[in-house]
Amino acid sequence: MQASSRAIVSNQSGPHDDLPRRVARALAHPLRKPMAKHTRETFAAAVRWRNTRDESPLILDAGCGVGLSTRRLAEAFPDHTVIGVDRSADRLSRDHGPLPANALLVRADLVDFWRLALADGWQPARHYLLYPNPYPKASQLKMRWQAHPVFPAILALGGRLELRSNWRLYVEEFALAITQATGETVHAARHHPDDAHLTPFETKYHHSGQALWRLAVTLPHRPELTP
Repeated sequence: MQASSRAIVSNQSGPHDDLPRRVARALAHPLRKPMAKHTRETFAAAVRWRNTRDESPLILDAGCGVGLSTRRLAEAFPDHTVIGVDRSADRLSRDHGPLPANALLVRADLVDFWRLALADGWQPARHYLLYPNPYPKASQLKMRWQAHPVFPAILALGGRLELRSNWRLYVEEFALAITQATGETVHAARHHPDDAHLTPFETKYHHSGQALWRLAVTLPHRPELTP
C-alpha cells in the first residue's frame, strides 16, 4: 500500500523557548473559562452511559476523529469502557459500522470535557492523544496541548497517557512539559506500528514513509494539579 502525505514543516528547530513559561502559568492559574452548555449535556449523558458499564476500567480516546481508534481500542480491550471524544459532528457521523458494545462516541469540546471528567473524579486507566494537529508554526505554540491552559487537567486525570504524532518536536515538547509539571522525566520514542494502525492518520503517515513518534507515561490521579 502506498500513500502520499507531506511531512510537517516548522520554523522551529527545537522546543519553543516560551514553553516553560506557559506550563508554569497553566499550573499557577487554573483555567476558569465557562463551560459550553452542549458539552455539559454531553458529559452528563456519557456519565449515565458509563454507569451502565459495571465500573469497568475507562479508556479515553481524546480527539478521536472518525472514531476508528475508539472502535479498535474497544476491540483490543473488551473488558474496558472506551469513550471517544471529538468536537466535529461531521467526523463522528462517518459510517464505519456499528460501535462495539463497550464503546461510546461523543461530540464535545475537549477542553471542557477533560475538566468535567476531572471534577467528577474520573480516573482513566488509559488516555490516548493520537495524531493531534501539531500547529507547527512557532506563533501557534499556545494552541498545542502542552502549552494550553488545560494541560494540568490532562495530567491530573492520571492513568497511562499515550501521545502519538508524526512530528518529533511536538512529542518532545509534550515530554518536557510533563517533566516540568510532575518532575517525572519522559522522552519521545520512535513508534513502529507495522500494520496495527489505530487511526487513518497513522496509516497514511506510515505508508508515506514518515517517522512516527510516541510518548507513553503512567501518571497518578492528581487533582491538586488543578485546584
